Amino acid sequence: MAATANPSPRLARAEPVLAIAAFAVLCILVLTVAPTLIGPDGDAYRASIIAITEGHFLSLSAGQVHALAIQLEHCPFSQNMCLISGPAGHGPVIAQWLKLPDGRWISEKNPGYPFLAAPFQALGIIRLAPLFYAALGCLGLYAGARRWLGRGAGAIAVGLFCSCDLVMVFAWQNYWSTLTDAALIAAGTGVLLWAVLAEEAPACYRKWLGLLGFLALEAAVFARYTNIVVLGCAVAAVLVVSRLRPGSLPLKALAYWLSSAALCVASVAAFDDLVYGGPFDTGYRPGEITFSAGAIIANQRYMPARLVEAVPVLLLALAALVLIIARRIRSSTYDVAKASQARQDFAIGLAVAAPWLAIWVLYAAYNWTAQPGVGAWQSARFYLPALGPVTLLGTWLLSRLPDLVHLPRRTLLAAAPAVAAVLAFFAIGSWTFRYQVDQATPGSGPPHCNIGQAHCHAKPPPTAR
Repeated sequence: MAATANPSPRLARAEPVLAIAAFAVLCILVLTVAPTLIGPDGDAYRASIIAITEGHFLSLSAGQVHALAIQLEHCPFSQNMCLISGPAGHGPVIAQWLKLPDGRWISEKNPGYPFLAAPFQALGIIRLAPLFYAALGCLGLYAGARRWLGRGAGAIAVGLFCSCDLVMVFAWQNYWSTLTDAALIAAGTGVLLWAVLAEEAPACYRKWLGLLGFLALEAAVFARYTNIVVLGCAVAAVLVVSRLRPGSLPLKALAYWLSSAALCVASVAAFDDLVYGGPFDTGYRPGEITFSAGAIIANQRYMPARLVEAVPVLLLALAALVLIIARRIRSSTYDVAKASQARQDFAIGLAVAAPWLAIWVLYAAYNWTAQPGVGAWQSARFYLPALGPVTLLGTWLLSRLPDLVHLPRRTLLAAAPAVAAVLAFFAIGSWTFRYQVDQATPGSGPPHCNIGQAHCHAKPPPTAR
């Protein structure tokens, strides 16, 4: 499948520069704001990451978790460290950590992200961890969008991804996993899309890059178990391709990719059995994370407005999906070239939309968000792993728009809608990001700690308990 030509050769030559510029704007917006933590999840992850850098890879004894809690209290990242009082005489313990049946302690969070972030903590550059994974997501989206939609689409995809308000919020949060697994899914989706479509490329490149795409999706699963629906969609997509287009995938590629996915699922089950006592157990207490059909109606009442506010590129993706389906229905009235493009876009569009819809259908039944009073970013963050596929569909709309409205394809006018959309999303995203920062940042923070380091030897401030 060949990529279509881009309407603007000038934009094509500037494409890598524009993509890098979009990522640079994200970095500037994030790194010029002092870091803090905006919820207990970051505190729980921070404790796990520091524990790993000190050589404790799975669980801690009661004495070790007590010492870690004291260490975190003496070097608070924010005004309100999420430490809770332990039994009388035992001092603080860490919120969202739980005691295992054998008396040891572990974070209730899924275990993958601390292992992904620990190298950055050990090097003292934890602020760069979310941006590093965001860069991987941008690379994957660039490759996949350009392969599918032609020159110029890569820069559009990177711009849409980096301009999202939630990407800015969680790139600013050093210790949250939310952006990392979303970026890994974006990277894996884009790279896998390239590997499937690039039939003229050497088979070994396609095989190994496709495997890297699956590994990125698997790392996202290890970081957040519900991302297994994305991995399932990827497995289904490559199986459908191998069946409908025999010989289109490199020799043995399918075996490598599916074996990797199976090994990931088996590894997660083995980890859970070793640590939590069962292959389907997690660190969350029974009843803490629940899904039910009864939550769907309430979520349909609250979540659409929250999602549009937090992920405005969703509107482009929805419009793209409708147009992709409509063009496929009308493809019999097109000439041969346009009909072939409509059929290809339909097949790829459905494959890209599948993980997006799978994640959102799953969380439509999530009980925690099915209530009023939950903020947009607090609830929409559960849906953020779908941002990569959503971005690709939004990119389709902006890339195909010159054809849809009959703009001249070899002038800069054809690129104007895409440039205007990306700039508008950056303006909206940066404004809402700064608003979230103003709402979440404490009035003053303790200046005595180097929060980028794995250890803190500073003495507690006089007011610390």
